[in-house]
Amino acid sequence: MGFFVFLPLILPLTAVPIARLTEQHLHPRGAARLMTVISAVMAVCSVLCLGLIGVVGTAQIPGNPLPDSWSDPVVRHALPYHETVGTAAMWLLVLVAFTCCRTVVRHLRVRSRARRALAGLPEGPAGEEGLAVLPDRNPYAYALPGSPGRVVVSTGMLDGLAEDEREALLAHERAHLRHRHHRYLLTTQLAACVNPFLRPLQAAVAFSAERWADEESAQAVGDRRITARAVARAALVSHAAPAPGFAAFAAPAAAQPGPVPRRVAALLGPVPTARNWPPAKTPAGLAAMVAAAGTAASALCALNAAVALLVVLKAVTPL
Repeated sequence: MGFFVFLPLILPLTAVPIARLTEQHLHPRGAARLMTVISAVMAVCSVLCLGLIGVVGTAQIPGNPLPDSWSDPVVRHALPYHETVGTAAMWLLVLVAFTCCRTVVRHLRVRSRARRALAGLPEGPAGEEGLAVLPDRNPYAYALPGSPGRVVVSTGMLDGLAEDEREALLAHERAHLRHRHHRYLLTTQLAACVNPFLRPLQAAVAFSAERWADEESAQAVGDRRITARAVARAALVSHAAPAPGFAAFAAPAAAQPGPVPRRVAALLGPVPTARNWPPAKTPAGLAAMVAAAGTAASALCALNAAVALLVVLKAVTPL
């Protein structure tokens, strides 16, 4: 095991370049999927290695619940570090578990509260099934996942948009529901809770999910300029996010000055190519290969450490 057991904890840094370059030469759909997979794999490897460090580092501490044979010098030699490191790893695991549980509970609580608030609310007009229009002057719109999912939009948002822009907004939110973007967002949120180095990927996946829905909306209304105008106008009038953690049509422009202009610029440009991997001879392609190599190395290091520990434990455990 040795030093290699620590590598999965820092290898997520290899994914930072692709998080910054993902919107170049890559369709938002492919970018969201690629970065979500990278985040999930690296997060699992980080948890596995923290567990291995904790087990070996605390095996020799008196009173631990582990088998006595696990404190054998041969086992400690497999990971020759002081028990302080193992104890720190166990506390980090506890912190990771607490943070992940809190994130999941908060996500489910928000969904439950939104569901209860919409209970008994009539559907939208004919042909707008799954649409919930709230009589609220605050402008907002978001996709509420579930079975079935619903598009929630306030009258304040609808009043601030033209008719064709409303169609773009609804198509955008339905794309979030249809492709289950909330799963991508939750997965990357949990990964960022496990390893803070994965936070750039979390932000990049959130942006890619919005761009993915933008492209679906533009295709549905048949005019990319209408969707771009709807995104820009919604960002100008929005000033509240009633459902944190959900995919929203436009975040407040004052809170996020970067993503909305980039989305509008992308919609005013050409349609992105439907490739799921950037060309090799581009900065994005090089960044993707570095991220893939880092993910593979992280998985191999974690697997190697786990197998090495299992072999050692099997050798020292009496029959």
